[in-house]
Amino acid sequence: MDWHETRLYYTDAYLTQFEARVLEQFPVGEYWGVVLDRSAFYPTSGGQPHDTGWLNGAPVIDVFERETDKAVVHVLSRPLEGERVQGQVNWERRFDFMQQHTGQHILSHVCEALLDADTVGFHLTESTLTIDITHAPLTWEEWQAVEERANAIVFADQPVEAQFMTAAEVNALPLRKQPTVAGPIRIVRTAGLDYSPCGGTHCRTTGSVGLILIRKAERRGAETRLDFVCGQRALADAHRKNRLVNELAASLSVGEVEVAAAVARLQEEVKSTARQLKQAENRLLDFEVEQLLRQAETIGEIRLVRATLSHDNPMWAKYLAVRLAERPKCVALIGFVQDNSVQLTFSRSGDMPVDMRPLVKEACRIVGGGGGGQPNMAQGGGSRPDQLELALDGAVQSLRTLLLSQP
Repeated sequence: MDWHETRLYYTDAYLTQFEARVLEQFPVGEYWGVVLDRSAFYPTSGGQPHDTGWLNGAPVIDVFERETDKAVVHVLSRPLEGERVQGQVNWERRFDFMQQHTGQHILSHVCEALLDADTVGFHLTESTLTIDITHAPLTWEEWQAVEERANAIVFADQPVEAQFMTAAEVNALPLRKQPTVAGPIRIVRTAGLDYSPCGGTHCRTTGSVGLILIRKAERRGAETRLDFVCGQRALADAHRKNRLVNELAASLSVGEVEVAAAVARLQEEVKSTARQLKQAENRLLDFEVEQLLRQAETIGEIRLVRATLSHDNPMWAKYLAVRLAERPKCVALIGFVQDNSVQLTFSRSGDMPVDMRPLVKEACRIVGGGGGGQPNMAQGGGSRPDQLELALDGAVQSLRTLLLSQP
């Protein structure tokens, strides 16, 4: 008996229960591998994940093909007892992969027929399904045309057939892609339109695929990655999006078809409010700068601003420091307290030959932290707010001494 004859899913992908004889049992890491004389379990291969299910009630958690002899290895958490086993395939998982894989054949065929695009990548998992096609960018009109043609093939409910063929027989077929294996080649014919070498499990008819829904088209250089769903996954996606649209419509007090327009209006309102808020913040900053300058200590022609702030916005101290540094002959020593931390921002005008870095470094040491920056603006912080005034006192004294010592 050839190896492919022992794989029951080749003959009937809808078969979920079978009897078999145990040929081997051996450790696979912390689990046990079991080889049977025949099996309906699909092993991971060709981009399609493996089946799950049970052997004599023991969960089958992985299935793979042994490279040396193509034996199907069933991975269980414990060894089996006895020579005969009852196998049961997890039908929900099997049928899901059948819908997705058959849907992929249909979509790839349509992309070739309408866009002259080859499928160069295929990725199927429990939650994702994508193909990469040699066509970019994909316009919205092309997207719709591909989706409509693919679903027309689904609705026609045409047969999906698979059989092993010789190389000579395969060469006579209009294959969408060339086989990558030697020996008897399994060809899947979909609706009499698509001929592809494939070892995966497929629906009996295109109608069983259910709806094919392209969710996203992402350009990747000269290719486009299509993210799509079929059958039950498409239904779940529609349920999720329908609920979202209805919830949005209810929250915005509009109809479903008006959601996009309502969201656009909200976005414009948010942008307008953000602009107004920015303008108000600028006016408030200007006001606070003037207040601080009026309270500033003067050392000759120099104005020394010292301030301790408490504000909802931790960037407020920096905003003030920048504004004050724009004024001529001005030095700002600003402390900001929030929760159990302190932030220090020291700045000076461009016409002041004073390096703020050593000043902020010493002040940060006093408040239990560290800091640095540029000569015209330095920042830092610490974890001792109770020492903030002492730190500012020290910075003021050091700066006063430095300024008075300059000619």
